[in-house]
Amino acid sequence: MKEVLIIYYTQTGQLLEILKQIASSIADENTNISYCELIPKEKFPFPWTQSEFYGAFPETFLQIPVPMEEIPFNIRQKKYDLIILGYTTWYLTPSIPVNSFLKSEQAKNLLANTPVVTVSASRNMWIMAQEKVKKLLVANKAKLVGNIALVDKNINHISVITIVHWLMGGKKTRMLGIFPKPGIAAADIIASSRFGKPIKTALHTANFDTLQKNLLSEGAVKINPSLIATDIRGNVVFTKWANHLIKKKGRERSKWLVFFKYYLLFAIWLIAPIVFIVFLLTYFPKYRKIKRDKAYYSSVALKQD
Repeated sequence: MKEVLIIYYTQTGQLLEILKQIASSIADENTNISYCELIPKEKFPFPWTQSEFYGAFPETFLQIPVPMEEIPFNIRQKKYDLIILGYTTWYLTPSIPVNSFLKSEQAKNLLANTPVVTVSASRNMWIMAQEKVKKLLVANKAKLVGNIALVDKNINHISVITIVHWLMGGKKTRMLGIFPKPGIAAADIIASSRFGKPIKTALHTANFDTLQKNLLSEGAVKINPSLIATDIRGNVVFTKWANHLIKKKGRERSKWLVFFKYYLLFAIWLIAPIVFIVFLLTYFPKYRKIKRDKAYYSSVALKQD
């Protein structure tokens, strides 16, 4: 009997829908699939208020862990043939609960010497968040064997509007009745069941060497090269903001978070389009590098610092 653990954190439930679709193609009489939700001791709000949403930025980006509820004993006592880790991105970073888990002793015990497939659901930028997850998995002596990254396929500025409507309103509905629904499209969620088939084959043959290649052939990762530079640059700027904000307390922190909010809006609406134009202008001179970057970020490899 093969033992598979699906461990995740989700506020909206969308990620769990995706994970269940993938699991539906893995399940059979020779496979036992367990689910484990990661639960912070102090739950994060959903829907968010603006102050809570922006207030979570410094601790999220700096990957500061919070206390978590213990993983149930019946989960901790087993050794798994495969762990599927589901996460969402907050501020170009794995969410605080997932980061907190990956920095815990429980993670070390569960993940050590175990094949792991990561599954992320994000608005559009997930590449640097995945790099952070890769490093944490290495620290836990886990073996990353596969990655699936689902994104909102609406154009950038439309998805900004719709995701804010969802996060602040709490419902995955069409804003004003005219905007598309936020998040991963229902058809893409249902179609994610196809990723379970190559995972199942790798699991039962105990050979994960070609799993990512097979997942890529199913469209598990689609790299938008124009967003690579935006993601990397965003991490550089966010580092400065987060290190500044983490030192602020009380009213002073609240004041600076307002400045950060307006910077973020400025970056999304004005800086991002400029970065995209620069990408287009330099596409051919940088074609070989872009090709290398696409191959690397599609893989489960981790660059050595």
